[in-house]
Amino acid sequence: MELRIEKLSKRYPNGVQALQDVSLDIPLGMFGLLGPNGAGKSTLMRTLATLQEADGGSASLNGIDVLKQKDEVRKVLGYLPQEFGLYPKVSAEVLLTHFAALKGIANGKERREVVRALLQQTNLYEHRRKPLGSFSGGMKQRFGIAQALLGNPRLIIVDEPTAGLDPEERIRFHNLLSAIGENIIVILSTHIVSDVSDLCGRMAIIHQGRVLVTGEPTALVNGLQGRVWKKSIDALELEAHKTQHRVVLVRLFAGRTLIHVLDEQQPGAGFEPVVPDLEDLYFATIRGFFNPPISAGVN
Repeated sequence: MELRIEKLSKRYPNGVQALQDVSLDIPLGMFGLLGPNGAGKSTLMRTLATLQEADGGSASLNGIDVLKQKDEVRKVLGYLPQEFGLYPKVSAEVLLTHFAALKGIANGKERREVVRALLQQTNLYEHRRKPLGSFSGGMKQRFGIAQALLGNPRLIIVDEPTAGLDPEERIRFHNLLSAIGENIIVILSTHIVSDVSDLCGRMAIIHQGRVLVTGEPTALVNGLQGRVWKKSIDALELEAHKTQHRVVLVRLFAGRTLIHVLDEQQPGAGFEPVVPDLEDLYFATIRGFFNPPISAGVN
């Protein structure tokens, strides 16, 4: 099972080029699509989920033409969009049962068994009779995954699933995604770097509608070894450092401003070497400071 995307493009009527010749090979397992807001992630996800048309290019899933055979795609697709509405007064059990019927599970006994199993899998069974309006943000996201799993999909798309979740719910949601991503294709679209580093064996960085790099996170980060330096500075010094150096990352640490700088050698007094991580790679790439091979660590 593989999802192959070739030269997919999309321009909106207002002139925004949302996708520019996007090409990706996505195998079984968790695949992270990482990029800032407005990078084109949601446009790509909606296109793959058969919710909008592309202007050009192609996409195929195990022999199915994603752009032309939309009904066939929907039979094997589970989709959790960035924003989705729920009937607040309806219980989780009732609404999931309704979705199961819409998915084509006609036998009543089978439908009840499927709904019960999915609510248990997503740790919602004890809350099955509660109205969805009483659910926390994380519970609603887990319900979204439950409906996405109806019909034993071969491809699941989740768009910004952990935005706004508290740390405990993020961990619970990560564990759920990891469990379901072993034997099917799961595309995780996010701007949260840790979501990808925690979950995904393969990834791509997308920015301004273009794929900048794709590969294995560890292999990609290895390209920065020995080239990232850190220094703690006063906030008033930041602009001067941005002028003098390729500042990859800025964060507060113990009340001071900590910067990461990309350089082939020590960039100056006070800088210390730092072991790079996926956050360094992400910001260095989208800021144009680092141009790794488009594919890295691919067997």
